[in-house]
Amino acid sequence: MATTADKSKTSTKSGSTSTSGSASQGRKLRAEAGAAKDLAELFEDGLKDIYWAEKALTKALPKMEKNASSEQLKSAISKHLAETETHVDRLEQCFEFIGVKAKAEKCEAMAGLVEEAESLMKETEVGAVRDAAIIAAAQKVEHYEIATYGTLAAFAKVLEHKDALKLLLETLGEEKKCDEDLSALADTNLNSKAK
Repeated sequence: MATTADKSKTSTKSGSTSTSGSASQGRKLRAEAGAAKDLAELFEDGLKDIYWAEKALTKALPKMEKNASSEQLKSAISKHLAETETHVDRLEQCFEFIGVKAKAEKCEAMAGLVEEAESLMKETEVGAVRDAAIIAAAQKVEHYEIATYGTLAAFAKVLEHKDALKLLLETLGEEKKCDEDLSALADTNLNSKAK
C-alpha cells in the first residue's frame, strides 16, 4: 500500500505516470513524437537548441553589463555580446550548409542559466559582490556552450559537414577564450574585493 509520501512522488502528465526519486532511475523513457532517429536529426536538434540559446544571450548579456560595476567586467561582457551576435550568424550558416532552414527551439538549459543569472543579480548588492555573481553566472553559461559546441563539432565531423565543423570549432575556441578571460578577471582581485 502506497503511503502519502509515496503518492506525492508520483505525478500524471499527458496520460503517463512518472515517478521521481530512485524508483525511476532504472526505468527506460519512451521517445516523444518527432524524436531524433539518427545522428543527423540529433545534430539538427542541437543546432536549433544552441541557436535559441545564443539569441537569448543577446538579450541577457546587456542586462549583465548594465548591472556590473567593474569597467573591466563591463568591457568583457560587451566584447562577448559582439561575439555572440557573430555566433548567431555562424549558426545560420551552419543551417544553410546542411540544407535546413534556421529555426530556434527553446533551450531549457540556457533558459535556466539566464534565470539563475537574473536571480543572482537580484540577490547581491551592487558592487564587487554582484560582479563576482555575474562572473560566476557567465562562466556557467560558457561551460554549457563549450560542452554544446564540442558535441556539435563531434557530430559534424562524423556527419562530414566540413563547413559547419569549421564554424563550430571557431565558435568553440571563442567560448573557451571567454571562459579563460572571465577566470583571469575574477583572479585579478574582483573576488577578493567581494570577500
